[in-house]
Amino acid sequence: MTVRPVIEPQRRAERTAPRETRLRALDGLRLVAALMVAAYHYGGRGGEVTAAWGSSPTVQFPTLHEFFAYGCLGVQVFFVISGFVICMSGWGRPLKSFFASRASRLLPAYWVAVLLVTAVFALPMVAYKAVSPSDALVNLTMLQQPLGVDRVLGVCWTLWAEVRFYALFALCVVLPGATRRRVIMFCAGWTLAAVIAEAANEPLLDLVLMPEYAPFFIGGVGLYLIHRNRRDNYGWGIVGVSWLIGQHYAVQNLWRAPSPDAFANRTSFGIMLVVTLGFLAVAAIALGWLNWANWRWLTVAGALTYPFYLVHEHLGWVVIKTLHQDLYLSSWATFTLTIGSMLLLAWLLNRYVEKPLTPRLRTALAKMR
Repeated sequence: MTVRPVIEPQRRAERTAPRETRLRALDGLRLVAALMVAAYHYGGRGGEVTAAWGSSPTVQFPTLHEFFAYGCLGVQVFFVISGFVICMSGWGRPLKSFFASRASRLLPAYWVAVLLVTAVFALPMVAYKAVSPSDALVNLTMLQQPLGVDRVLGVCWTLWAEVRFYALFALCVVLPGATRRRVIMFCAGWTLAAVIAEAANEPLLDLVLMPEYAPFFIGGVGLYLIHRNRRDNYGWGIVGVSWLIGQHYAVQNLWRAPSPDAFANRTSFGIMLVVTLGFLAVAAIALGWLNWANWRWLTVAGALTYPFYLVHEHLGWVVIKTLHQDLYLSSWATFTLTIGSMLLLAWLLNRYVEKPLTPRLRTALAKMR
């Protein structure tokens, strides 16, 4: 008689968990977050965009610039989505496969975006300063932020945060093997360590543990636990604590006392509302409430999000200046056409860069020993 080994209920559930289907609503939410950031860059702040418009966006969008100013919180929404997606993609995957998947997803479009923006800014008719050739080459490593090198892409600071999250998750969860218990301990340990880092005021701990962004990544991981089992009380606890801490950091970093001289006056309530809506949107997807949003065009929207996010800011300034100052188009026509042109460029990058290069790079990395 053959004695069969006893499998614990938790491990049996993990081994027999159904294969993940495409969450197309998550793809749509990605694009919404990217458009929020674009609205912020084009009409929700001053700086370089003022030169692009020829005057402050407060003049171009006298009412909506106050709302566009909240678009920067699209980054926090991205981080929640990233926590969810990275936990989903890393579950049951060996470290080499996880690394190959992440590197091949990020690098091809990023490399081309860096070279493209550098080349455009070097053109004599473009009135923006390009980084030095040496700094542009360092930017190809995606490590320019910690090295103190001038950035080609303004949004690359978020990629540096993503890379650190990937490294923490890979070392603590993917390398030993993802299980529910291990993911829970990772979330609890990172939350506690990030709080200690904040209290210690130690730059090295801040660099590694990212106290101000950790709650959003951790919240996304907790939402993936809920996606696997909506009755997971630990998952709900992780999400609740992450939301409480995350909204605190968002308010602390983005709220300023009202001033007539301020570009925009974000309210603490408005900041908390956007953060809450971001968590709720991912939660609705995790719980399956948005499974009805299964349109194929949402997958296309998700595919365009990353290349759009990379190129929209700096190249958008060039398009805005050309359309508004040189061709004298209205503010709204310029805003709309700039968004449209950046989406078109994103489609070209996806079609001719990501689609051919991503699988090849992934295969090459997966074969490395």
